[in-house]
Amino acid sequence: MDEGFGDSDLDPGSEDDGDDKAAEEAAEALEELEAEELELLEDEAAETLLVDEAAELRAIRRAELTLDADAEEIRGDEFVCSSCFLVKRISQLANKRKLICKDCAD
Repeated sequence: MDEGFGDSDLDPGSEDDGDDKAAEEAAEALEELEAEELELLEDEAAETLLVDEAAELRAIRRAELTLDADAEEIRGDEFVCSSCFLVKRISQLANKRKLICKDCAD
């Protein structure tokens, strides 16, 4: 009778071991898939970063080229404020000697 009792204890245990192994294998497979997805996402992010950086560098180069253009000459009715360095009309001149506009004089 003890032998029968011992056999019944072994059978459910062996079924649980099989379920545990299957669950562990499924968990490992899931972890592998998640790791692969994460790796793909990181690769895509790195590629996007390189493309974005290249586009940004092109935009900066274009902006630098436009800065090389010659500025227009100051007309007779304009002056450059010695404080804000903006070209203003003579009507905005607050101090003729210092060449300061009304906005900066306030």
